Amino acid sequence: MSRIVAGRMTHRHEGELVVFHIGMQINRWWRPDLWAPVFAAMPGMLRELSRDPDSGFLGYELLLGAGGPYVVQYWSSIDKLYAYAMDPAQQHRPAWTRFNGLARKAPGAVGIWHETFLVERAESVYVSTRPMGLPKATELVPVTRAGDRAQARFAQGRTSATAR
Repeated sequence: MSRIVAGRMTHRHEGELVVFHIGMQINRWWRPDLWAPVFAAMPGMLRELSRDPDSGFLGYELLLGAGGPYVVQYWSSIDKLYAYAMDPAQQHRPAWTRFNGLARKAPGAVGIWHETFLVERAESVYVSTRPMGLPKATELVPVTRAGDRAQARFAQGRTSATAR
């Protein structure tokens, strides 16, 4: 387990920032034969991306929502995100093909979804938490006096949330 970082922290990041949510909705819990293969595909993709510093992948958080698990991913470029998604040599494309085959055999058993955000500015604060979210994916820095309030951090520019 990661250590707790005491105090008020925020993130610092310069350049393009993409936040990508991707998840699955388990519609037939009693049919793990239908949803388990979809669930099992994500860890391999996350490992693959985490090991490739040129992929544009900055990091992720795995969460559990009302319908099932989902992942919040952070990327340095929308083009790199799309390049990964379309590359047949990477794990995503074959997993997508397998999902489509499964969806044809058992329509509605499991759903998948994603949302993509190109972030112009971002503000964050983490008080006495483990490293997580945006600062874990970018850079964790203390909140400065000039960035003491959310409005101030948000106003300080493009995706950089600390005082300059």
